[in-house]
Amino acid sequence: MTKLNRRTFIGRSSAALGSVWALSQIPMRLSAIPGFINQPIGFQTFPIRDLIAKDFPGTLKMMADWGYQLVEMCSPPGYVDSGFGPLVSMKPSDMRKTIEDSGLHCPSCHFTFDELTDKLDDRIEFAHGLGLTQMICSSFWLQPPNNTMKNYLESVDKLNTIAEKIKNAGMATGFHNHTMEFKELDGQLIYDAIMSHFDAALVKMQFQTQVITLGFKAADYFNKYPGRFISSHLSDWTADKKEVPIGQGVIDWKEFFAAAKTGGVKNFFVEMKLDTFKDSAAYIKGL
Repeated sequence: MTKLNRRTFIGRSSAALGSVWALSQIPMRLSAIPGFINQPIGFQTFPIRDLIAKDFPGTLKMMADWGYQLVEMCSPPGYVDSGFGPLVSMKPSDMRKTIEDSGLHCPSCHFTFDELTDKLDDRIEFAHGLGLTQMICSSFWLQPPNNTMKNYLESVDKLNTIAEKIKNAGMATGFHNHTMEFKELDGQLIYDAIMSHFDAALVKMQFQTQVITLGFKAADYFNKYPGRFISSHLSDWTADKKEVPIGQGVIDWKEFFAAAKTGGVKNFFVEMKLDTFKDSAAYIKGL
């Protein structure tokens, strides 16, 4: 289980404005992220999906107590086989209430590409019920032998069309990278190819910092593609590719946050192992 000037983009719809207003009411338990005024910090639910499935409200409350203010969900029907099955029968309005009762806010959710292509109207209805302002395509998940440049660009075309409908529904569309997009096909880096093919006005990117393990820095891409990003997944890694709490690895986080402003990033979601979440929040608070 992602830099757009999101406030400008989705501010065109009254529904989105209501969500932005709600976000502005969240008490700031963390000090301001460098370069961002009163910007709350969030977490992605996928790494702790087992806890989420067993005790949804209790896990959310634990994360809020550790200093998190935003949560990014994964669409339960799309992730039913990945640990989110117990939430499938939960109404989005009830899910939203549970999240907000814990002191958190949910602006964003991951959806599979199949969900967005085959069940878009249903997923838009779910997104409205959850109060989302962002719908993130988690991956095209093109595996061999289907991971050709032709198939990547055809998938980009499909998401461009999907994103126009999501925009008309008052929300923004994002695309989340994995390490697979930071490989070359036909002599070109896949990520650069899809960036040149996405409609920049419709699809923004959610950058996953894990690609530092392949030698790619988020800050470089924020500066290379200004205004093209909507959010980012944060994780930190040692030189020998071991996951560690934010601030204990090789990523220069002051450089990252400064460049993220150029990239247009508005939301940050820590996505790491459970035992790193608390220390990661404390580090970001201390920046």
